[in-house]
Amino acid sequence: MTPQTVYAPVDGPLGEMLLVGGVTEDGSTELASLSLPGQKGAVTVQDGWRHAPELFAEIAGQLGEYFAGRRDRFDVVCAVSGTDFQRRVWRALEDIPYGSTVSYADIARRVGVSGAGVRAVGTAIGRNPLLVVRPCHRVIGADGTLRGYAAGLERKERLLGLEGALVG
Repeated sequence: MTPQTVYAPVDGPLGEMLLVGGVTEDGSTELASLSLPGQKGAVTVQDGWRHAPELFAEIAGQLGEYFAGRRDRFDVVCAVSGTDFQRRVWRALEDIPYGSTVSYADIARRVGVSGAGVRAVGTAIGRNPLLVVRPCHRVIGADGTLRGYAAGLERKERLLGLEGALVG
């Protein structure tokens, strides 16, 4: 049986975030998406989804702690999505320590690809459905420049600034 889709808007310093997830048969909530306003590929509320902010209270609290500088990792049950390759890339993102950055080539090496594979890594990172929670903002260009963030480079810069990871 497919989990029921639930959602909740949550205010934050980057704008109103939309949390979307599923309620499983055992009653737990899996986070499937965290979207920001104006984000490329942002999820929008669909007919039949249930507004259920109470089901996202824990993740909303964790996000509040993160934005207040009191949390450096998230402890959230995430819905499984994406291709095998995307999931490998997304797992590599989750291993990037708070306050640090890596390049797209670094992620490519971690998942065992080289050459043109770096572009595929960039595409997989761009399809990350869990902005902020799965820290794709910590991936920058090999030359140290900020590149590609679905929610805009100004938000990427704010997140890296919050973490003390801004590059010169």
